[in-house]
This record gives sequence, C-alpha cells and structure tokens, in this order.
Amino acid sequence: HRMTRPWCLPPVLARRALVAAVGSLLLPRPLRAEEVPVPLDLQAELLDKVAGYDRNFAARAAGEARVLLVTRNGDPDSARAASHLTSTLGRLGQLGGVRASVSAAALSSPAALRSLVTEQRLAVVYLMPGLAEAAEPIAAALVGADILTVAVEPRLVARGTVLGFDLVSGKPKLLCHLGQARRQNVLFKAEILKLMKVYE
Repeated sequence: HRMTRPWCLPPVLARRALVAAVGSLLLPRPLRAEEVPVPLDLQAELLDKVAGYDRNFAARAAGEARVLLVTRNGDPDSARAASHLTSTLGRLGQLGGVRASVSAAALSSPAALRSLVTEQRLAVVYLMPGLAEAAEPIAAALVGADILTVAVEPRLVARGTVLGFDLVSGKPKLLCHLGQARRQNVLFKAEILKLMKVYE
C-alpha cells in the first residue's frame, strides 16, 4: 500500500472530532479499544461526506440510500455498535446528499449477505465489530456487486472492506481498499483519494 499525508479536518469537524473523542471515553471498553479508534458518531459524519465523492453512489442509491449494519451473531459489542449507529445515521437522515434508511442484521454467511445486497438494493453495507475473520470472505462474495462496504474497525480495510476510518497523529484518516472498490463499482473522485491511505 502507499501512504499519503494525514487528512486535516476543517475547524468545525475538528471540533466535533474532539467532542466525539471525549465522548468515546464513556463508551464500554470494547468500543474505545484500539480496534475502534474513531468514534462512531464521527464515522457517520465522515461516511456522509465521503459517499458524496463516490461517482456511482447516487445511481446506486436510486433516491434512497439503504444502509445495512451487519453484526456478529451473539456479540453484544457488535449489537451495541449497530444500535448506536442506527440512532446516529437516523439523525443524519442522509448520506452523500441522498435520503438514507438504516436496518441491521446478523451475518449468517457471505453468500446470504450478497443476496441481501441484491434483493434489498442496498447502497451501503457497514460491518460492525467482531467481523474481522469474515472480512475476506465477505469481500470475495461481493465481487461484481454494486455496493459500498464500510468497516467500524480500520483493520478490515486491508482485508477487503472498501472504506474505513483510523486515527493518524490524533487526526481522522480515511482508508480505502482501491482494488476492492473497483470490484464493487465504487469510484471515488481523485480529490478524496489523495486524502486516503490506499490499499490495493
């Protein structure tokens, strides 16, 4: 992979990041550990903005950006993250300028997830904590699908999730698996790609 400079947020978002970071100290330990360095509220705000830089997002959403939060069955931390993001994304009400709706489901199999992407005409699949071991099989199952995959945990991007969030020198950093993005019909504009840490 290649490294790019850390993304410096505009002052307003930087202040929000600070507030969110302080708020994250109150989260249960699993969601403030190193596995999830960027607070969920800030992740939602960043996803809203980044979605607008995907040239295919509006067509994929077709008037309503359907977001599926995928949890690990029986994992309370995964379920808690999904509940938090359901509320946060619900308050935002949109992604990339498109009206958004949110649902959640436990992962049964990568093949079943691929079927859901098609049947429900999903725009975003958001992987909750606890799915690191499933990330590569999910990526393989979604080759050829038209879907933006996002991970709460940044380590999943190296395993084939298209978009993730990390902290670099205390600042939010966007992560992108560019090869998988192409395989899932996600086409980010050059101006956002230059702000990302890119994996091939």
